[in-house]
Amino acid sequence: MTLKSRTMNIAGDKQDEHHSKRSLSDDVYETLISQLVSLELPPGSRLTVDTLARNFGVSQTPVRAALIRLQTEGLIAGKHNAGFWVAPIPTEKYFGETYLVRELLEPEAAALAAENARAEDVRKLRHLCDEMENLVDEDTRKNYGRFAILDDAFHATIIEISDNEIMRHILEGLHAHMHLFRLRYHASVAEDAIDEHKEIVHGIQDRDAAAARAAMRAHIIASRDRMMPFYHEIAIANGAAAN
Repeated sequence: MTLKSRTMNIAGDKQDEHHSKRSLSDDVYETLISQLVSLELPPGSRLTVDTLARNFGVSQTPVRAALIRLQTEGLIAGKHNAGFWVAPIPTEKYFGETYLVRELLEPEAAALAAENARAEDVRKLRHLCDEMENLVDEDTRKNYGRFAILDDAFHATIIEISDNEIMRHILEGLHAHMHLFRLRYHASVAEDAIDEHKEIVHGIQDRDAAAARAAMRAHIIASRDRMMPFYHEIAIANGAAAN
C-alpha cells in the first residue's frame, strides 16, 4: 500500500485537500526519518524529489515539503537546483557540545515544568511515554523514526511547559534527538530512556522541581554515556576506511 492510500484510509475520503496534503507530508517525513535513523539512507546519499515521489506513490508536493523540513533540522542538505543529499553524522565535538548545553538547560526546564504543569500537560507526557513503550515492545525497524519523533516531542513538551522562550529557542535549534538516533538505535537504549522519562514525569506530576531537575540531569548524563561509545566505533570505522 502506498503512503497516499494508507493516509486516505486513516483520514477518510472526505478530507479537504489542504489537510490531506499535510498528512501526506507527515507520512513522507516520518518514513524518511526512519530510513535516516536506521542508516538505510546513509550519509551522502542523493535524494531526488521525483524518485521519492514515485517510490512513495505520492505527488512531488508532500515530498518536497518533507525534504525542506528535514533540511531545517540538519538531517539533509541541499542547494538550489542541485537537489538534496543526506547530511553527514555530526562530529564528536558537536555531540559533546550538544550534551553540555542540554545538561545546563534541560534540568532547569524540567524544574520550571514541575512548577507550571497542569493535569493535561502531565497526561500528554504520560501518553508520549506510553507510545514510546509500545514501539519498543514491537522493536521493528520501521519504528526507529517514530521513536525518535516521539522522544523529540517528549523533550519539546517539557520545554513548552517550562514557558521559557529563550530555552526553547536554543534547544529547538540543536535538533539533538534526531541526530542521536542516527548514531545508534537499539531497543535496550530506548527502554532505558523510557524509564528515565517516567522519573522525570513523576517529578513534574508531583510538582517537585528538585526531583524533576535531578531526574532530567540524570537522563541527559545517562544518554551521553550510552551514546558516546557508539560514536567512538563510528570514528574508528571511518578511520579504517580512510586508510
